[in-house]
Amino acid sequence: MVIVMKPHTSQEEIQRLARQLEEKEKVSVGITNGVGCSILGLVGDTTHLDIHMLEMEPSVERVMRVQEPYKKANRKFHPQDTVVDVAGVPIGGGNFAVIAGPCSVESKEQVVEVARDVKASGAKLLRGGAFKPRTSPYAFQGMGLDGLALLEEARAATGLPIVTELMSPKYCEIFEEKVDLVQIGARNMQNFDLLKEVGKMSKPILLKRGLSNTYEEWIMSAEYIMAGGNENVILCERGVRTFETYTRNTLDVSAIPAVKRMSHLPIIVDPSHAAGKHWMVEPLAMAAIAAGADGLIIEVHNDPLHAKCDGPQSLTPEKFDALMEKVGSMVDLATKNGVKYREMYF
Repeated sequence: MVIVMKPHTSQEEIQRLARQLEEKEKVSVGITNGVGCSILGLVGDTTHLDIHMLEMEPSVERVMRVQEPYKKANRKFHPQDTVVDVAGVPIGGGNFAVIAGPCSVESKEQVVEVARDVKASGAKLLRGGAFKPRTSPYAFQGMGLDGLALLEEARAATGLPIVTELMSPKYCEIFEEKVDLVQIGARNMQNFDLLKEVGKMSKPILLKRGLSNTYEEWIMSAEYIMAGGNENVILCERGVRTFETYTRNTLDVSAIPAVKRMSHLPIIVDPSHAAGKHWMVEPLAMAAIAAGADGLIIEVHNDPLHAKCDGPQSLTPEKFDALMEKVGSMVDLATKNGVKYREMYF
């Protein structure tokens, strides 16, 4: 529930009403002071509150029930697109960026070579898994902290900010120090203890959509992070689980305009995990850009046939370079039609 105060209401009156609501109605009240007026955001069970009685308060302009349970991530409270700065690379608000690199870090030679290749093709950030969540306990789990050190070496060699997945709260301090964009993977999207911890971090967070989660559940996970104090969140659509088995997952392109209407947070797309097939990455990437995505995250490996993780969905550097030429043209076209896209969101 939101209470809009009348213009120029004194802070004393605002604080009085806030205390009254907290003490009598047992809700939490957040105060946002804007230009000309202030807003009280009520969090908790507001179903018993009478809007008409609240509007009888002399200082209240109007009262609105908010259907969505998220506040900080809500487009209604933050009409302008959020731009997240990742070590100098802006994402969102018309700023498009491509993240590329191997699924997992396997060696110094591999990750540095791929980093140089993707940078030459136009990627702005380097992805690479140091810790890998795998369905099988016998599959390659990543190199751990040694892999993170190799990512740092690749960053030093190329200048590309690094993106890697955090799986446990115990590594938050290390990631805070060493990683530029902290990824929360699909399997951890509703790991609420982890979300609370990354909410305390200052580094931006890349939040992937869960395997079978709704838009609201996904945004609510972002809300967990933002409620902890970290409002630099980028959403990532990576395909969801459906009855179809031909592809690894089913890319939900409709998530892009839908989430942009619901939230001000940037949204990027992972066509590699969505398809699970390297030859489908290009058409899905083009579809994502056409739908208004703020970026892409693409898996690139210098030897996909011998990759320790997700080789079938990885592009070679040569194929990635060819894709990036088309991405550039598609982004230019989408930018020229940006007004039309914005009209869809509001």
